[in-house]
Amino acid sequence: LGSGSRMLENREEELTTVRVQDPRVQNEGSWNSYVDYKIFLHTNSKAFTAKTSCVRRRYREFVWLRRQLQKNAGLVPVPDLPGKSTFFVGSTDEFIEKRRQGLQQFLEKVVQNVVLLSDSRLHLFLQSQLSVPEIEACVQGQGSQTVTEAILHYAMSNCGWAQ
Repeated sequence: LGSGSRMLENREEELTTVRVQDPRVQNEGSWNSYVDYKIFLHTNSKAFTAKTSCVRRRYREFVWLRRQLQKNAGLVPVPDLPGKSTFFVGSTDEFIEKRRQGLQQFLEKVVQNVVLLSDSRLHLFLQSQLSVPEIEACVQGQGSQTVTEAILHYAMSNCGWAQ
């Protein structure tokens, strides 16, 4: 083996797999029912604190995330979310599945973008179960933990696997 091929072996390609799965209707039958989705992340990227994580998020949290990324990304275009359809023709299951696919495509594009990847809100969204106000407080340094601590605390607590 020449020295050229040894160089390649050491430089492992960075891979990030993000899956949006297992949509669940919460508060079913009540006026405030909603669907949340499991977000599973597996990566060897140095950009992420935890190499695997699993959280549940709902659509409106994705809407918040996209708005924040847009605010901080300057001229970098942020991928679109699937639409918020109130007049959906077809079954609810079909709608939920279409939305799930759209949310997954959104996250896949976001984690491929270096500028968006540098936003700590994205990391807390994907790797902690903090609520939106808690993420904001943490990013602004008003939480009890730093961004890294919040992610590591969640990773250590194994909440990500209990669900």
